[in-house]
Order: sequence, then C-alpha cells, then structure tokens
Amino acid sequence: MDKKYSVGIDIGSTASKITILENQTIIDYFIIPTGWNGKETAGKIYDMLKEKGYTHSMKCVATGYGRICVDYADKVVTEITCHGKGVWYLTKSNATVIDVGGQDTKIIRLENGMVNDFLMNDKCAAGTGKFIEVMSTRLGADLNEMYELATKGTVLPISSMCTVFAESEVISHIGSGEKRENIAAGVIDSVAEKVANMALRFGISDHIFLSGGLSNSPYFISVLSKKLGKEIFTNSKAAYSGAIGAAITAYKYWK
Repeated sequence: MDKKYSVGIDIGSTASKITILENQTIIDYFIIPTGWNGKETAGKIYDMLKEKGYTHSMKCVATGYGRICVDYADKVVTEITCHGKGVWYLTKSNATVIDVGGQDTKIIRLENGMVNDFLMNDKCAAGTGKFIEVMSTRLGADLNEMYELATKGTVLPISSMCTVFAESEVISHIGSGEKRENIAAGVIDSVAEKVANMALRFGISDHIFLSGGLSNSPYFISVLSKKLGKEIFTNSKAAYSGAIGAAITAYKYWK
C-alpha cells in the first residue's frame, strides 16, 4: 500500500519552509531561500519533493507571502490559520503567538487549538525581520554575524518608525564612525521595541511563543522577553510553524 504524504509549503518573502507529514507525524522538513520569483521557487520545491519521493502520493497546502505561486497545491490557506495550527501541534497549549516575518509581524491569540483573535502589521517593514536583514547588509554582516555583533554592543537608539528613515539613521551612524556592534544592537533593539509595543497593545497571555525565522535567535528572544517582561518560549521547529499548519490542513484532504 502506497504511503500517503501531507505536504505544507510556506513561501515567505525571504525563506520558504516545507514540512512533510506521514499520517500526523513529521517525517521531513527543509528550508530554501525564496529568491526573487515565487513561481520559480515553487517549481524548485516541487522538484525537491519529487526527488525525495513524495509527489507520487501527496496532498499539498500552501501558505505564506507567495502561496498563490504554488499551482500544484490542493488549497491555499492564510498564514494566520497555519501558524495557529502549527504552534498548537508543537505545544498543545494556549498561547500568544508572535511571528516576526520578513514582510510582516503577526500576533495571534491561540485557544484550544483555534485562532481566537489576531493583529497583523504589514504597513511597514521597520518592525520585521526584513529590516534586520537590510541593516545587516549595510553593516557588511550576515544575520548570524549581526546577532553576534549585537551581543557585544551597547544599544544605539534608532528612533524612526519608518524603514526608509531608520535606514537613513543607520547610514548616518556609520558615517559618523559609530561602532558596528553598537549599531547592530540598536537595530535589534529597534525591531524588538516595535514588536513588543504591538504585542502589548494587542494583549499578551502568560504563555508567549515565538514562531518564524527569529525564533532561531536567542539574542532577539532575550531582548524581546525583557521588553515584554515575560519569558518567551519557542521550539527547534518553530520556524516551520506555518508549514506544519499547512501540512496538518493537507492531511485532512486524505479523509
């Protein structure tokens, strides 16, 4: 009897995450850069799934910024729903879910496996992972180096709420000879401050879970935790929360 695979694809603006379930157990997951063309990325993902032997018997659900580019998906679903399902799969607990993505930041109230409410900020990238990525390029560092620099620095305030003006502030700091580590610390602090203000405005529970790409950064978690005044929990698969939720949705199509 052929195995049945449930595939979740989360095409974000920076990275694309893929999770494969057999029954309701994660058997594989991987991540690739999204690149400039979502359609091309979706095609590359299909080729990888085919090479791994999943496409002959699969149901597929796509989510994320580029979900409409996955033309072989059985269904497309919003990130809010998928992140909620994915975090519930990982934690089985009520939580305030914070997802700092490349394109937007989402705050989700998760209760009994369902999304009770959410707040999404997609008006400006200044409070997202994209801002950190852009600023790290300005400082001649990759993301890991950026966090390492920040741990050694003293926060240099970046007050602008807009990405364009905030970038101008950073360029000004670079031009005036400020230390890279202080600028890096200022950039991370600026993003954490915006995310914290958004979360506090929305309302947070005692259990806060960080999903998305920044869940891999202990430094960012530490800074955000201090600003919220609460411990932040995460998981080694937290970056795949959206893809996990999409795969769980795909599993239902086998029934």
